[in-house]
Amino acid sequence: MGFYQDKILPVLIARGMDNKAMRKHRPRIPPLARGRVLEVGLGTGLNIPHYTGAVEHLFGLGPARALLEKAKPQAERAPFPIDFMEAGAEDIPLESHLVDTVVSTWTLCSIPDLERALQEMRRVLRPGGRLIFLEHGRAPDAGVARWQDRLKPLFQHVAGCRPNLEMDRLIHAAGFRFAEIEKTYFDGPRFISYHYIGQAEPR
Repeated sequence: MGFYQDKILPVLIARGMDNKAMRKHRPRIPPLARGRVLEVGLGTGLNIPHYTGAVEHLFGLGPARALLEKAKPQAERAPFPIDFMEAGAEDIPLESHLVDTVVSTWTLCSIPDLERALQEMRRVLRPGGRLIFLEHGRAPDAGVARWQDRLKPLFQHVAGCRPNLEMDRLIHAAGFRFAEIEKTYFDGPRFISYHYIGQAEPR
């Protein structure tokens, strides 16, 4: 990794992932996790305090060592064991059908090969397991979507984020069926605030 990706970008991500809107909606997702859990994009561990006693073991995946190091204080206070895995989501270092829940919050937009990563998430889920997600993505309004397309190169360069991905289509194409899904705007600029929240099972 270069200096920006290794030193600057993790700091920007850590700060950006703890804004007012995220603090409001983050608690919706972790309490749904059960059993052995894989969190894709663990980051600095902001989801860890919101998991419940239904979690037996957490695998925290992330490509940036600097962010995983920042998650360790949260991990020390968790009532369940946590294994940190420094790796990309395109090659998850877990056996097939090992986990009961995969959790992703504001992560999918930053994965370079998202299609492959979603297939990997499906691979490690046991039959009947669930992908639980909260992600921003492409808005249904044509004018907003055009701005998302225009801003994608800048967002991707500065923060590694693609704001114009159709998350529901991509998740379904990777072999999932939706148990439930909500699509709505959160507070904030519309080009970055359209969200997909839901649960999906391997088909």
